[in-house]
Amino acid sequence: MQLLEVTAGSFAERYRAYGLSLKLNLPDEAPFFGDPDRLMQLFTNLLENSLRYTDSGGRVEVKLWYEAPYWRIDLEDSAPGVDGEHQSQIFERFFRTEGSRNRASGGSGLGLAICKNIVDAHGGRIAAEHSDLGGLKIALHLRYVPSV
Repeated sequence: MQLLEVTAGSFAERYRAYGLSLKLNLPDEAPFFGDPDRLMQLFTNLLENSLRYTDSGGRVEVKLWYEAPYWRIDLEDSAPGVDGEHQSQIFERFFRTEGSRNRASGGSGLGLAICKNIVDAHGGRIAAEHSDLGGLKIALHLRYVPSV
């Protein structure tokens, strides 16, 4: 998906400067339904969140594939993670977890709430899970648009 590639490209230097690797695993084409500006805001907020809250030397991986009837995007980062009890709350306005992923790292507690609103407005789903990389996985489902 071109919007995701462009957004990730705008973060490349900041990720390198912080000692993070950013890996994309995207298909050649992934037609989504939606407002390109809001989708870019969604991807920007998610990549910014991982940049702020992933320890230096870590990594972030973004995978996109078709999972009928949605496109599925998993954005996973390495440590630190979010406790399971807080994963469902991180999309609430002004919510911040204690510890490493908190306001001391620069967050206001609005970025993921905005992400949820954008995904909801596009008829999709968003959830937080534990990442196999040791941090947080954000799982998105966005509507598929068939080719005409």
